[in-house]
Amino acid sequence: MENKILLQKVIAKAQTWLDGNYNAETKAEVKRMLDAPDKTELIESFYKDLEFGTGGLRGIMGAGTNRMNIYTVGAATQGLSNYLKSQFPDLPQISVVIGHDCRNNSRLFSEISADIFSANGIKVYLFEDLRPTPEVSFAIRHFGCQSGIILTASHNPKEYNGYKAYWSDGAQMLAPHDVNVIKEVNKIKDVNEIKFRGNPALIEIIGEDVDKIYIDKLKTISLSPDAIKKHSDLKIVYTPIHGTGVKLVPQALRAFGFTNIINVPEQDVVSGDFPTVYSPNPEEPAALDMAIKRAIATDADLVMGTDPDSDRIGVAVKDDKNEWILLNGNQIAVIYIYYLIRRWKETGKIRGNEYIVKTIVTTEVIRDIALKNNIEYYDVYTGFKWIAKVMRENEDTKTYIGGGEESYGFLPETFVRDKDAVSSAALMAEVAAWAKNEGKSLYELLQDIYIEYGYGKEKGISIVRKGKSGAEEIQKIMSDFRSNPPKKIAGSKVKIVKDYQSLVQTNLLTGEKNPLDMPATSNVLQFFTEDGAKISIRPSGTEPKIKFYIEVRGNMNSRADYKQADQLAETKVKAVMKSLGI
Repeated sequence: MENKILLQKVIAKAQTWLDGNYNAETKAEVKRMLDAPDKTELIESFYKDLEFGTGGLRGIMGAGTNRMNIYTVGAATQGLSNYLKSQFPDLPQISVVIGHDCRNNSRLFSEISADIFSANGIKVYLFEDLRPTPEVSFAIRHFGCQSGIILTASHNPKEYNGYKAYWSDGAQMLAPHDVNVIKEVNKIKDVNEIKFRGNPALIEIIGEDVDKIYIDKLKTISLSPDAIKKHSDLKIVYTPIHGTGVKLVPQALRAFGFTNIINVPEQDVVSGDFPTVYSPNPEEPAALDMAIKRAIATDADLVMGTDPDSDRIGVAVKDDKNEWILLNGNQIAVIYIYYLIRRWKETGKIRGNEYIVKTIVTTEVIRDIALKNNIEYYDVYTGFKWIAKVMRENEDTKTYIGGGEESYGFLPETFVRDKDAVSSAALMAEVAAWAKNEGKSLYELLQDIYIEYGYGKEKGISIVRKGKSGAEEIQKIMSDFRSNPPKKIAGSKVKIVKDYQSLVQTNLLTGEKNPLDMPATSNVLQFFTEDGAKISIRPSGTEPKIKFYIEVRGNMNSRADYKQADQLAETKVKAVMKSLGI
């Protein structure tokens, strides 16, 4: 009965698209789904509205209320336009920046958005072609805009697209703007409320001039120019994985002083179909396979790849057997934080008010590096908007060194307010040159960091559950862990439980409860064991999956201890997984 009622509602909703002011192509697609004997696709496309969340939109492309298309994008842009006009009623000219990545329909969606903004009297700076997400953040600040958007689904599969919205500081929106924009978007109930007919006079095309200013600013974060000069011919294999880094990452590397950049021609082809990879996600080992093969063929020193919108970076290095291995996101962040703090100290930049930021699911090795060097650190929720919030709050009183998250995102500058794989790629190449100048490889540098600050091994597990039934299953998993937290994990007692939904920290050994000092609630659970393990669980905010983050700790006295420390940690990780039933 429940399924029959749902189907009736879906059919009625789809019929409004057949009867409404939608284009012929959209109506034909809706009719095809309505006429199909199997109504699964129809239900998935219409059973709910694609939610404009605190990060914007992200979903599968296609016709329907639960899909990315010109109408869902149009409603988002109209709602954002209405909100901007309400917030800046006395501003002579409200302005926004629009960028897009390589995905199918990204250019179309960006031009539709430009038309809608301009139809609402809002000035638009529209990038001429695909550009990295961090450059859009930079351009918002550069032009003094009130907002901006980029059409991207980051590292999601090719079926997806997305819409990320930013505020005037170049960061993704936080309270109250995020919630208020959502309200405005949700008010758009009729397609006829969307102003699709643009005003060309208010749309300005931007491109290489902004690129140059952005690259020139990136050069200012370099801390070891002498090491780069000495090792300018470092062999760097770089792949954009068909995405937006194709021009700007090589430009940034050359601006830093590197001359030997080796590309992967097949993956320099800009394509939303990502023809050479199953997933364009640098977190997936297969995404860098072609780059590593190129590195082997050219005897390269370093491999780097960026995701389609160039805000995440993947890195591969040679181990002690001269074999290529992938660094995980935690290891990448550890190297950055270690290098930045050390070089800031060595170059006399430390004044006593510096800080770094990490997310709560990112390795605790970063915390230990900060504390041992008397650098303040912040723990924030997953998502760079929270790192940007700390930056904004400390802008006039403290100095930002760097911030990152385990999901391969890092930001080593302040003139961008989102993770930046363009600057991060240039900085990682610099770290490699500096390490070489110190007589060590990046692999040996990482080992030395573990010797000094303790070994950490992390593993992320994502369980995919698609559709309505999947969302319900993910909700049940979280509910079960919340109502029945484990008393032991891998044989070690659970000491602390942090529930960020209730903002309560509970000591299971004493029963003591304390409030968690966070700016908002979030559907995240964390378990800390007596032997130093940390397990975090949260549903993804952008994909149909629930994520488990496992970290175990150990000690190393020398590089020779690395393999043993890693093996012990791997055994512990497997035991944790078994305890959690994953």
